[in-house]
Amino acid sequence: MTAPSIVVAGGGSGGHIEPALALADAVRALRPDARITALGTEKGLDTTLIPARGYPLELIPPVPLPRKPTADLLRLPGKVRAAVGRVREVLAAVDAGAVVGFGGFVALPAYLGARGRVPIVVHEANARAGLANKVGARFADIVATAVPDTGLPGEQLVGMPLRRSITDLDRAALRAQARQFFGLPPQGPVLLVFGGSLGARTLNTAVAAALPELLRAGVAVLHAHGKSGEPAPPARGYLGVPYIERMDLAYAAADAVLCRAGATTVAEVSAVGLPAVYVPLPHGNGEQALNARPVVAAGGGALVDDADLTPQRVVAELVPLLRDPRRLADAGRAARSSGHADAADRLARMVLELVGAAPEPQTEVMRPWRDR
Repeated sequence: MTAPSIVVAGGGSGGHIEPALALADAVRALRPDARITALGTEKGLDTTLIPARGYPLELIPPVPLPRKPTADLLRLPGKVRAAVGRVREVLAAVDAGAVVGFGGFVALPAYLGARGRVPIVVHEANARAGLANKVGARFADIVATAVPDTGLPGEQLVGMPLRRSITDLDRAALRAQARQFFGLPPQGPVLLVFGGSLGARTLNTAVAAALPELLRAGVAVLHAHGKSGEPAPPARGYLGVPYIERMDLAYAAADAVLCRAGATTVAEVSAVGLPAVYVPLPHGNGEQALNARPVVAAGGGALVDDADLTPQRVVAELVPLLRDPRRLADAGRAARSSGHADAADRLARMVLELVGAAPEPQTEVMRPWRDR
């Protein structure tokens, strides 16, 4: 059987790159001989995250997608042509069997470059699809989504592809190690707070003001305040850091989460079975609130508007939850049941079948222990 060659287009932000790399890992697990090539640009996190995971990166000219009529929109056709030409060069050089795009300004030229030449798979992470995926879905062979009802034609719900370190995470087994790693109390509830690499001012401000009440209630706090954010004042039982490299250990140390509602965040938090208070970013087209609604509807969390996240609301939402072990367990199970921990494996199988390279039965990847 000929080794498959798959090109993934998920550059730009971590929200596009991480699912692309999770899919790449899943393809490699099913077909170790597979050739994976990533498309990206010099902007964003592409040149950092992709090579670090061991995948070759082919750079294409960036094609920013303005949401409103601007001078950039007038220059867009020329930029698209240059990027599409470069994509076609890469597809020919690696003898691509399929292109799998995850949205963003790398995906659009990938779809256009592959059209009529190579099978196309579109994966949409958000409840409201972006421009690139709306275009790509019109002529894609497969349209996969992380949540239902995106409005894309022929969508198939598979979930969000996630890293194996997340989908295979045994929180209970790692709890003691994780708390020691962060210097958190070995006993008692822990609240994990994070809002993205740059932080979230609303979350940071509310948590700082609510911290004395949280600590008095016996709740320790692990707080990733972001590179641009400020931690709360030092206190026993509180750890503030700009960024958490070991999110697997952070999830293992925590009992509940206060966070934004980006597609990857919601997918990871629910996959590991953590109840959460989701505070959607109050910008864009409202997709973050839609991302969290299936988890909230299942009983795995609460949704709080950014403007309503006062210190009092933080305490009211989280202290009763964190001090009630039965409620925590029930909410955690509900969160996990709403997720799709096998999404990367499912999408990888769809892609491999599309290119006629379905894995042999003996290469079956074991599913996470909790999903068996």
